[in-house]
Amino acid sequence: MARRISPPNGKKRSANSDASGREQHMPSRDEILQFIKENPDLTGKRHIAKAFNIKGDARIALKDILRDLAGDGLVEKRAKRLAVPGSLPSVAVLDITGRDGDGGLIAKPAEWDANHQERPPVVFIRASRNQKGPTPGVGDRVLARIFHGADPTGPVYTGRVIKKIEHRKDAVLGVLRKLDNGEWRLEPVERRQVELAIDPAQLNNAKANDLVEVEVSKVSRYGLALGRITQVVGSVASEKALSMIAIHEHEIPHVFPDSVIAEAEKAKPATMAHREDWRHVPLVTIDPADAKDHDDAVCAEPDPDEKNPGGFIATVAIADVAAYVTPRSQLDREALKRGNSVYFPDRVVPMLPERISNDLCSLKELVDRPALAVRMIFDAEGRKISHTFHRVMMRSHARLSYPQAQAAIDGATDEKTAPILDTILKPLWAAYAVLKRGRDAREPLELDLPEKKILLTPEGKVDKVVIPPRLDAHKLIEEFMIQANVAAAETLERKKQPLIFRIHDAPSLAKQETLREFLRTMDISLARGAELRPNQFNHILKRVEGSEQQDLVNQVVLRSQSQAEYNPANIGHFGLNLHRYAHFTSPIRRYADLIVHRALISALGLGPDGLTPDEEAALPEIAALISTSERRAMAAERDTVDRLIAHYLADKVGSSFEGRVQGVTKAGLFVSLATYGADGFIPISTLGDDYYLYDETNHALSGERSGKGFRLGDVVEVRLVEALPVAGALRFEMLSEPHPVPSGVRSHHKAKRFIRGNQKRPSTVSRGGRRGR
Repeated sequence: MARRISPPNGKKRSANSDASGREQHMPSRDEILQFIKENPDLTGKRHIAKAFNIKGDARIALKDILRDLAGDGLVEKRAKRLAVPGSLPSVAVLDITGRDGDGGLIAKPAEWDANHQERPPVVFIRASRNQKGPTPGVGDRVLARIFHGADPTGPVYTGRVIKKIEHRKDAVLGVLRKLDNGEWRLEPVERRQVELAIDPAQLNNAKANDLVEVEVSKVSRYGLALGRITQVVGSVASEKALSMIAIHEHEIPHVFPDSVIAEAEKAKPATMAHREDWRHVPLVTIDPADAKDHDDAVCAEPDPDEKNPGGFIATVAIADVAAYVTPRSQLDREALKRGNSVYFPDRVVPMLPERISNDLCSLKELVDRPALAVRMIFDAEGRKISHTFHRVMMRSHARLSYPQAQAAIDGATDEKTAPILDTILKPLWAAYAVLKRGRDAREPLELDLPEKKILLTPEGKVDKVVIPPRLDAHKLIEEFMIQANVAAAETLERKKQPLIFRIHDAPSLAKQETLREFLRTMDISLARGAELRPNQFNHILKRVEGSEQQDLVNQVVLRSQSQAEYNPANIGHFGLNLHRYAHFTSPIRRYADLIVHRALISALGLGPDGLTPDEEAALPEIAALISTSERRAMAAERDTVDRLIAHYLADKVGSSFEGRVQGVTKAGLFVSLATYGADGFIPISTLGDDYYLYDETNHALSGERSGKGFRLGDVVEVRLVEALPVAGALRFEMLSEPHPVPSGVRSHHKAKRFIRGNQKRPSTVSRGGRRGR
């Protein structure tokens, strides 16, 4: 039905006419929602207005409808478009899982957020005459363009394959076992894979209980497939094996092909062609003490311009990876496949071979190295006045660690820092003081979530878990890098040069409402209606600073945030409170930065090795690939930490620990150990003899009879019941007594009921819910 429109200036006008008196039809919520479902690539506000011929003041009413749809959780914002929650993007990474009745391929998303819907959607793959490379089949992973349709039962997806992605389906990682009858078997780490028989002649010196990599050599119609061992990782009881499990589980490419290594070894040092000579500029690197590659260097000086009193010139130089990794080369193809480097406590899986990452591109001390540099001028309040980019040859004047540089500023110099304290380090810190004023005025999101780091012994065993101190040296480098990233995005946008932005959307309206309800239980308000800004979160965090609720509120605010991603369409970066942001400062370990480097080279005419037209056309696909690679790396790193801690605690079963409730689910509680930072699980069936309510809004489990339970952020005492290193799983038993939790749990529709142990549900409980697990 048509919606009546009132002009904002109060003048009377026909309810369904525009300013010129022409009749207009205002679509209903259902009509707009149907359009969004059927036209996923045309769902920006302008697209919708054009589709329904909505003009003038009527756009205000349309904006209200779209806001209402988002508030009800029926649509969500993605970049500059609207989408139905749980729907697939226009480009996605898919795993082909089988065939339909007509022999066509069917697939599912390689990654799926079960919060949207429990089962991932099915995609029917269209045959394409223009398909390049090998034809995909069952078991393959592909990058595909997604087409949306709809029927009365829900969305229907078809996909057209853009390219086949290398997908390891022949290599199996598992534990070698010897049976009593002398036969050898492989017990796969991945539970979905089947057991393999191992050829005794192909053991490759492996022993029972070794973690090994196996290649299937023979498949039989009857009995187990036969495999041969291609790599012995080591004893499954060793820490080295645990990161390799994550590498295989998440299919992270970790062995460089011979052609890639050969290309890297043939690379020659860059020359002065297309470069300015900056070897005299007093740039220094400041990195972790154990860093093996150095891709950024900095320096600063007061601005000599009398028109800019108190201003500073800040310079950031970044390793010129584009000089060595050129489009369509073997190095480039492998770097895109990897997407980024992956960091484990015991190893690094690099994006680029060592010859490139640790040698030719690393900004080594007192060695000539090519770089792409940005020179930025700031006024005394930290506002950027101007910036310029330069392709240079530089020479790092000193290699410093964060603690070393900080100690020098604090008065404890050494042989390296004493000579450069007044000439290099003090100007850097003075410039940071200026940039910090600008950051404070910008008010980015300031979550207090210290990162834990696992320290290993020389033998590779877990030594301890520490929280490294957050020094001004860290903050200085971070702010210099942020400003360089902003400058890159601004320059490319001004030049109308396509690029890949780093975007971070504001929290969805649904998440805002959940957070608002949670904060209300603590007598904290979050404004509704006005566009949310990071400083509103900061005011909330400041209010609970130093209180018992500090960790809890920080965690809940974090969970309300959207996930950052790469995208050629810019919507800004909510967390940093920036309108334009692109990753520019780490091309050794992130492919996104390499793309931005090439874009700058093209836009500014800095050489022949810039972004190609083919790459520009493929930016949406590249962004989808590297966003997937980033999430893959984060999951692998997290899983390895869990496995390392489980391995370390395996001989401490029965011991008690202090922990904090880090997750509340309908199945139970996740508790993080204060000392080690690893999560363990407490099944809901072991909590006690009460009937529990799961309250999503309050992040709590509450006993129905007692009103007592546990809430996110609670400090509790637990006993370790089980530790499974290969799975990275810890199971705890709750020792702390439950406490009163917000009584509002019974009034929220999102609360779900669960039953304890083997007790029967009372007849008074009639609402739905699954049994506790």
